[in-house]
Amino acid sequence: MIEEGFWQIVAIGFAAQLVDGALGMAYGLTSTSLLLTLGYSPAAASASVHLAEVATTAVSAGSHIHLRNVDWKLVRPLAIAGILGGVAGAGLLAAGAGEALRPFVSVYLALMGCVILWKAFRNVPGIRPPRGLVPLGGIGGFLDAVGGGGWGPIVSGTLVASGSSARHMIGSSIAAEFFVTVAITVTFAGHLGLQDFGIAALALVVGGVPAAPFAALIVRAVPRRALMIGVGMLIVALGIYGVTRAWA
Repeated sequence: MIEEGFWQIVAIGFAAQLVDGALGMAYGLTSTSLLLTLGYSPAAASASVHLAEVATTAVSAGSHIHLRNVDWKLVRPLAIAGILGGVAGAGLLAAGAGEALRPFVSVYLALMGCVILWKAFRNVPGIRPPRGLVPLGGIGGFLDAVGGGGWGPIVSGTLVASGSSARHMIGSSIAAEFFVTVAITVTFAGHLGLQDFGIAALALVVGGVPAAPFAALIVRAVPRRALMIGVGMLIVALGIYGVTRAWA
């Protein structure tokens, strides 16, 4: 018998992956928020989402690689640092910590979204290659594990804000995210056991995998300024939403 809400989670997985693959963010945050409203604990919700993301990020990263949206010089430091941060964050969340960091993350996201919008409307060309990839990857991986999502807004958002090619920043971020997601999932499995992943992970995979190839085409076809505006608006919205939830 299919668990109640299965097809709703499938629909959310499809929509979230379409946005995530095109803008480099929002799959984990959207999916985790849904699972929390359905009664999942923060650790179980994050574990389910990351198990699903092993499949969705693999397909999405493969699509971006095929379309030459990936710069491997960015992927390596992001992935290595992200794995270390993600393992640490998953361990803390499994132990019951992590909620206190969410308001600070939300404020950072809102500010970063404003920076991206400012650069988009000023039409600033690529100024310099992104810097600080190791600390960015480590922080992104840690917060992704703690919040059940956040790699995209933190890492993709910061990379796009550098003013470099939006499609290469997004594609490289998603490629690195695959390795980080695998590490986080293995860590959760070691702490919680596979029983906590549940049927929600299957529903997210069923919804998310078909959307991944379409998203990679979108990011290749959409103009740079439009991508930056879309990323900026989404990050600001996620940041404001996180702050209001923390203060509620």
